[in-house]
Amino acid sequence: MHNSVQLPPLKILLCAPRGFCAGVDRAIQIVEKALEKYGAPVYVRHEIVHNRYVVDDLRAKGAIFVEELAEIPDDGHPVIFSAHGVPKSVPENAQKRAMFYIDATCPLVTKVHNEAERHHKMGLTIILIGHAGHPEVIGTMGQLPPGSVHLVETVEDVEKLEVPDPTRLAHCSQTTLSVDDTSSIVAALKRKFPHIISPNKEDICYATTNRQMAVKEIAPKSQALLVIGSPNSSNSNRLVEVAKVYGCANAHLVQDENNIPWDSLSGITTLGLTAGASAPDILIRNVITALEEKFSVKVEEIVLAKENVVFNIPRILREAEEASMIKAS
Repeated sequence: MHNSVQLPPLKILLCAPRGFCAGVDRAIQIVEKALEKYGAPVYVRHEIVHNRYVVDDLRAKGAIFVEELAEIPDDGHPVIFSAHGVPKSVPENAQKRAMFYIDATCPLVTKVHNEAERHHKMGLTIILIGHAGHPEVIGTMGQLPPGSVHLVETVEDVEKLEVPDPTRLAHCSQTTLSVDDTSSIVAALKRKFPHIISPNKEDICYATTNRQMAVKEIAPKSQALLVIGSPNSSNSNRLVEVAKVYGCANAHLVQDENNIPWDSLSGITTLGLTAGASAPDILIRNVITALEEKFSVKVEEIVLAKENVVFNIPRILREAEEASMIKAS
């Protein structure tokens, strides 16, 4: 117990939903089930999800992370493609090398791929809203021949954009963007290209939208706000931006309890707390435990949506699981 020193009070407004989404959950399960079924090593092309804790945990279980297929030996062990999706050339190269691969692309990213392909077949030029160099953007652009997808990141990019035929366009977007930023870019596209075709259903995924909505709700009530997530996680970085726009300038991205910006928390009594879609629950628990060392903490969960989305893992791994359950019984 702490000596009789009185700790300053801190109310934590804990966002819900927060943390893992269904696509991340599924991708991690795919690596774990593949390790159970085929034994180590299982190769994973690119970080399965953008979180250091998750990647280190899977590495300890026998996953080997690579950036390119060329780094993988022909040893017959399975290769898993990350949740962000891959260009078409990746499975093609894997087939050429007779590699056994399992695709852990999030089904909501696959939806964007299919949409882009469908529009391309109709002879439309695709405008993709996204961040250059992000694996998801590389994967989506890589579904189609070079030159058929134009990437825009800002309203200014839209103003400068030149296309072969302004009447034959469709747009789609990266699934982890800021809802507000994207809507202003879409509005700019529609102003400039009135004939542009929009997705049937919003591309930004339900989890990104829900987590941003929860932050919008608690940011104005918080004197500081922490988003738990990795520096290379797009959806986590967007949560920090949303917090700042919606009234909490003192918002920070933290990887785990070891890099809490304590100086920014001195003298506060209300803290907003959330986690990006690739951050596991344990990191949230660890951060709260660290805060309890310095504050007398009261946690209030602010629930803005209930998520019950579940994505099936690929049949090849489901069958293995069913077989082992029958054997066990």
